Amino acid sequence: MWETSVQWGQLFTWWLLAVALGLDAFSLCVGIGLAGIRLRQVMRVSGTIGVFHVMMPLIGVALGHVLVPFVGSLATLLGGLLLSFLGLHMLWNASRGHAPQASVHLGGAGLLLFALTVSLDALSVGFSIGLLTGGAAFAIALFGLMGFVMAGIGLLVGRRVGRWLGEYSEAFGGLILVVFGFKLIVG
Repeated sequence: MWETSVQWGQLFTWWLLAVALGLDAFSLCVGIGLAGIRLRQVMRVSGTIGVFHVMMPLIGVALGHVLVPFVGSLATLLGGLLLSFLGLHMLWNASRGHAPQASVHLGGAGLLLFALTVSLDALSVGFSIGLLTGGAAFAIALFGLMGFVMAGIGLLVGRRVGRWLGEYSEAFGGLILVVFGFKLIVG
């Protein structure tokens, strides 16, 4: 009896952690979606984020015991700077009157960089997963699934809301990314 309740408790904990990581991806993807994204890009972007939400905890588990004190703060700072740069770029394009659809290019290296930035928190979670016993593989798979689903929903919500906001959608999306980037930088 006790063992079963512990397993359910651990499952619930993994699920809550996956939702928390997914919400981060959701909110950032709403910002990208506001600037305009094509439907076929939604699958590619959310799929890449899902893959990174699996890879980053795996890397974190592998490196966790050695590099936690050194890499943790550096990775967070780098992620904050990258998000802020992307947001400032979107704000710059909006101030110059560029069409929202023309400014978001999430392909190739840009897509990988964005997925890496969105998944940096999953890296830090991976550092601590290596210290826990049982269920780590399931938890990491759940992180990937939730990252994929919630990023896709965020992109679609942002895309829909962006139509309502019209010409201000890119500026609003850029502002969201700058705020999240600043939050990462200052801690």
